[in-house]
Amino acid sequence: MSRRRMFGVGAALAAGFASTGCGTAQSETPSTPPSSAGRAPVAGDSAVNAKNAPPPPNNSPAAVVARHAGEQPQQWGVAMPGILSTFAATGKQMALTFDACGGAGNNDIDESLVNFLIAQQIPATLFLNKRWIDANQQRAAQLAMNPLFELANHGVAHKPLSVNGQAAYGIAGTGSAQEAADEVWANHERLTGLVGRPPRFFRAGTAHYDDVAVAIVNELGEIPVGFSINADYGATASAAKVQGAMNAAAPGAISLAHMHRPQSGTGAGMIAVLPAIREMGFTFVHL
Repeated sequence: MSRRRMFGVGAALAAGFASTGCGTAQSETPSTPPSSAGRAPVAGDSAVNAKNAPPPPNNSPAAVVARHAGEQPQQWGVAMPGILSTFAATGKQMALTFDACGGAGNNDIDESLVNFLIAQQIPATLFLNKRWIDANQQRAAQLAMNPLFELANHGVAHKPLSVNGQAAYGIAGTGSAQEAADEVWANHERLTGLVGRPPRFFRAGTAHYDDVAVAIVNELGEIPVGFSINADYGATASAAKVQGAMNAAAPGAISLAHMHRPQSGTGAGMIAVLPAIREMGFTFVHL
């Protein structure tokens, strides 16, 4: 089961980027090292360089916030460098991801969908919001113990991840580097306690980020995740529309759907289409 990944961005993804938020009623690269060309090697040079090298960055939340405080973002959206939108597939592999957004009207679980994944032995990455975990502690613990599922971070309050309050779908984003780090870190700690190891992946509420927030997530030790297939449009799509969206399955695709809206078309659409995708020769893998 491949865990190799690549950071993907493309204008071709733009068409699938609408309506990724959960409704209420319904819804870094290392700098290039200095060149040693033109100078003779010095005995013990590598040891001297190692001794004089700067220490690794302090990536505690407080240090990350201090580095980015007051920094102004240049990009905003669901796809940009640093966001994982596709992965390097081995053959016909794709990754299913399901969000549980939490909060008023969003703390339920689509048991038919989850039970189908278990019965069919289909792995998936589940992005759980802290509020959803707190409201479903026993079920979250069961999911954490099932190797079919990798649990990932969907934040604390399901906010778009911003350092200046940028909104998406009418939902105000985090308003500072401190707020962005808090949105990530409190659930990072919650999931670490639940699973026994830190989460590897984070998806912002509505899947929207600015570039400063992307850097903050990375420095906190998680990988910001987007998608290449918007499967259920924030859990508002019909079963037929979910099936149609999932027909865009391609090697390395990451699909985004939701697992907290049992009355939506997500479960029925996925139950109908996933066996057909498997018959096409695809295998489902964790991120």
